[in-house]
Amino acid sequence: MQYLWRTPGSRTTPEEASPISPSPLVIRDLTVAYHRKPVLWNVDYVAPPGGLIAVVGPNGAGKSTLIKACLGLVPKVSGSVEAFGRPIDKQRRLIGYVPQRESVDWDFPVSALDVVAMGRYGKIGWFRPVSRAHKEAALHALERVGMADFAKRQIGQLSGGQQQRVFLARALAQEAQLYFMDEPFAGVDAATERAVLHVLRDLDAAGRTVICVHHDLQTVADYFDHVLLMNTRVVAHGTVSRTLTPELLARTYGGQPVPFTEAAR
Repeated sequence: MQYLWRTPGSRTTPEEASPISPSPLVIRDLTVAYHRKPVLWNVDYVAPPGGLIAVVGPNGAGKSTLIKACLGLVPKVSGSVEAFGRPIDKQRRLIGYVPQRESVDWDFPVSALDVVAMGRYGKIGWFRPVSRAHKEAALHALERVGMADFAKRQIGQLSGGQQQRVFLARALAQEAQLYFMDEPFAGVDAATERAVLHVLRDLDAAGRTVICVHHDLQTVADYFDHVLLMNTRVVAHGTVSRTLTPELLARTYGGQPVPFTEAAR
């Protein structure tokens, strides 16, 4: 299991703080293989500026791998990834990440507030004390997801939904321009689902771009503006109304049963 994911590096520079490209994410010819078996193959994608984007496809389609490859968490066989016109590793301060809960070591001895404060390290700098202002910013992020009362609670003592909200708060504390979220709605309670959706809509209203791996076809049209359909390769991408169609879903899922009536609204 991975430890808490954090973005290394020093403080944000003026150049990094100002996006210089209308596209928040450009992926070119991205290929990733595990044990010589391709998981992603020749992926090309240009994300629209702003909006909520769902990455949709069957199990094993490479959805989570796509996010991890963009972030440099898994090695690429080939290809490049840019954020706001520069290599993504030069734009770490502009990027927030919410991993799957299963990928995190929840026995790590830190409080909920400590976890959220990790999202401020790009502004604080490594090995520097967390000032009162940054702690207040972290606490405000917890308030936004309804978790301020649990600030001092050890993360392993929280429920699954509460843990998800803490990680969402950490991403908010980064004050990023581009967010990657790996199934933020998976296995959460109704209160957490509402909290996640509220934050997504707030980010959208603020002009941020959010790319979410999402598994529930019935809620795609309600939650998202754009869709990226994947099955190892990119099948299609575009607005929900043009992309989430029975024909494209059939190509994406390769003959697996798909609830067309609900999904293609």
